[in-house]
Amino acid sequence: MANRDDHALREQLVAFLRGNQAHADLKSVIDEFPEKLRGKKPQGSPHSAWQLLEHTRLALHDLLDFSTNSNYVAPKWPDDYWPAEDAPPSDDAWKASVKAVKKDIADFEKLIGNEASNLYATIPWGDGQTLLREVLLAGQHTSYHLGQLVLLQRELGAWKGD
Repeated sequence: MANRDDHALREQLVAFLRGNQAHADLKSVIDEFPEKLRGKKPQGSPHSAWQLLEHTRLALHDLLDFSTNSNYVAPKWPDDYWPAEDAPPSDDAWKASVKAVKKDIADFEKLIGNEASNLYATIPWGDGQTLLREVLLAGQHTSYHLGQLVLLQRELGAWKGD
């Protein structure tokens, strides 16, 4: 019974990371974000789409690195988590960031799917964190900023979703 329950939890965690159960999915938000709007900030908005995407990428990678790297070194907050520039230097930079976010999510999915990965064990180089906690944090954080990207796209008049 415990194995079936554990398998069900792992499936739900993967679905959670992929999104699109209660909100827009990653692909529809970041793949289709209009190039001309990626560096724009509507009045009152603290961040551009580029800054939100890069922050999501940097934080997601940090969570994955922490979860898997016994030589983990924490980046400096907030400098190493937010880009200074409002706009990506090129369309290729945006695409590379999108690709990196998707890769880290896929790597988290592989880690979750590997039954040898103990979801509940304390990460030895951490302060009591578990893989389960890191996966939930990665999904919640990514979802939060995905919502900001949707709102930003709406404010810029480019959102095509619901």
